[in-house]
Amino acid sequence: MASSTKLLTKIPHSFHSLYPTKITLFDFATVQSFNFLKNFSSNADSNIFHNFNFDSFFANLIDNSPQKNNLAQVHAKFFLLGIQQRGFLITKLINAAVNLGEIGYARKVFDEFSDPDVFVWNAIIRGYSKYNLFAGAIEMYSRMQVLWVSPDGYTLPHVLKACGGLPSLKMGQQVHGQIFRLGFEKDVFVQNGVVAFYAKCGKIASAKVVFERLEIRNVVSWTSMISGYAQNGKPIEALRIFDEMREMGVIPDWIALVSVIRAHTDVEDLEHGKSIHSFVIKTGLELESDLLIALTAMYAKCGQVMVARSLFNQMKVPNLILWNVMISGYAKNGYADEAVKLFRDMISRNFRTDSITARSAVLACAQVGSFELARWMDNYISKSEHRDDIFVNSALIDMYAKCGNVDMARIVFDRTLDKDVVVWSAMIVGYGLHGRGREALDLYQLMNQAGVRPNDVTFLGLLTACNHSGLVEDGWQLFHCMKDYGIEPCHQHYACVVDLLGRSGYLDQAYDFILKMPIEPGVSVWGALLSACKIHRHVTLGEYAAERLFSLESYNTGHYVQLSNLYASARMWDRVAKVRVLMREKGLSKDLGYSLIEINGKLEAFHVGDKSHPRSKEIYEELESLERRLKQAGFVPDTYSSLHDLNDEEMVETLCNHSERLAIAFGLISTAQGTTLRITKNLRACINCHSATKLISKLVNREIIVRDANRFHHFKDGEGGTVLTNSGRQEEGSSPGQLLLAEGEVKVDPDNVPALYFAPI
Repeated sequence: MASSTKLLTKIPHSFHSLYPTKITLFDFATVQSFNFLKNFSSNADSNIFHNFNFDSFFANLIDNSPQKNNLAQVHAKFFLLGIQQRGFLITKLINAAVNLGEIGYARKVFDEFSDPDVFVWNAIIRGYSKYNLFAGAIEMYSRMQVLWVSPDGYTLPHVLKACGGLPSLKMGQQVHGQIFRLGFEKDVFVQNGVVAFYAKCGKIASAKVVFERLEIRNVVSWTSMISGYAQNGKPIEALRIFDEMREMGVIPDWIALVSVIRAHTDVEDLEHGKSIHSFVIKTGLELESDLLIALTAMYAKCGQVMVARSLFNQMKVPNLILWNVMISGYAKNGYADEAVKLFRDMISRNFRTDSITARSAVLACAQVGSFELARWMDNYISKSEHRDDIFVNSALIDMYAKCGNVDMARIVFDRTLDKDVVVWSAMIVGYGLHGRGREALDLYQLMNQAGVRPNDVTFLGLLTACNHSGLVEDGWQLFHCMKDYGIEPCHQHYACVVDLLGRSGYLDQAYDFILKMPIEPGVSVWGALLSACKIHRHVTLGEYAAERLFSLESYNTGHYVQLSNLYASARMWDRVAKVRVLMREKGLSKDLGYSLIEINGKLEAFHVGDKSHPRSKEIYEELESLERRLKQAGFVPDTYSSLHDLNDEEMVETLCNHSERLAIAFGLISTAQGTTLRITKNLRACINCHSATKLISKLVNREIIVRDANRFHHFKDGEGGTVLTNSGRQEEGSSPGQLLLAEGEVKVDPDNVPALYFAPI
């Protein structure tokens, strides 16, 4: 060192000021330094030159190299000076390249070094591991072993991270065995890597064993275990370990807090999640990006989208994960318009999207229900990198089906390559939603021919399709085919069968089916029976179904409304009044019915008797014109559809002013002849409006598509939906009055019931 100090006294002042103080102006310093070394290498005092401290000199230059070409200059000088085999400098050079993100250059430097020691190996393995190039890290470690270079306590954690990242359980277990052989079983740094490795490979029990054997547990040890439980779907255990950590007086770091917040998110424990948020603020970590993402996701999943958005807005430049969290949060909490708006904002700012972004945006478009918006979304996807993404295409199929155009859904289905069960099921469910049972069954046959095995969603779509198409025998057979594929029916499948039988008039068989269920009937099953009883005015059985529903969900408004509607359809007004009093006592109120119609990409809303629209006068004039034409065509209003105790004239007037009738009238005066009218209704369409809409489609020569709370109804040329009679057959224009018998009972002829209905479950 004395020699190098003596040497420095001979350096010009401009260069002397750069050494040994920190170098900041790299290019200037490099020129001065290299010129000096070039001149001095020929100096007569060669002894001083060869004793010069090159390691310290070049380490300082390397540490302050801002770009790859600066490192290349330094590396080239190594060869000129004959110091290219100095392991310390090569290690520094590789680490610097890694820190600049130049892993390719780091590998080039490594390959040019003939005899790397453990420090050089550690540098390149760390580089691959840092940038999640796990296969490269494993490759280098394997080469290290072949060359008999023994790893140290800094090698093994990076290798374990790579094994967990791939994941490669077998390789990681081999490394774990080597850790014992090398005597690192008490090295907490290495053992933390073992815990994290097993957790990432899904072997949380093994991770727990290693964790419990640790004599010393630092914050990384606890964090590894908390993260392991959280990542493996065990949020309660993650929170338990976190509580133990706090009891031991260990202060969590931001990584641990991210996992804890995710655990609270998984169990939807917003209150305790808020307490963690307070801790984050107190510790000054609120601007940590991963914590911000985790908190945004928590509030979004728990329905607090406004709080989530305020956190989102704190990030000046949101990353992809944060965009996804917010868009998905809006979409899954019923804020579809906000989700679409945010997605448009994202792509307008040229942010990169991924499959999750696209799927969340498509989901939002499906919820909006606008066909024009759906076409815009499809057009965007077709021009993006997601056009061949099977998950995105499945979402597009679902979107088009829910936006009222199952034919466009089929186009997406047909153009999708390598269809898996999700794609097939999405199309079958779409057909079911539109009551196109035969198409669903035909597609199911093609699915079998393609060798794709159906799943529970496939059968749910098939049963729904049969239900909405009145295909009772087909639906029954399909239900019993489920076990052939090893699929156990869930409540939704049983509810579909109850609805299938009940809507077709087989109420006694539906009830017997429920009694024989191997699982306890839930809300969906009893709700399906009550709905069927309302259709066929089976008061006694409907009351029993309602009692079961009230015992399961005593504060669900929909159950009381269904029972009230059952009484109203049977003209039992005193019982209707009792139900309404009961609802008031419980603080329950019925949802206001409304209908939406899309005109030029804009949704217009109407409710029953609505006169608030600017074109209200024109709408009612068109409505009166339609009513005159309906009467002239022989249409007789179904007054049983009125749910209020009114005289016949008042009933007819009320039925004429239902929200979907107002939406149709507005659509007719706002669009060109022949334009399809697309209407969405938040409640079920009544039988009177169903029959009237069918005839209106013929009178005005329009296709009218109505989406109610259950399904889509397509009306064209006087054809479309059907009314089920007590025989289970579909008859055009049958009057529901034909179903009303003494005391509201439904007459079912046992001779007309297929034998398969009496088969055991």
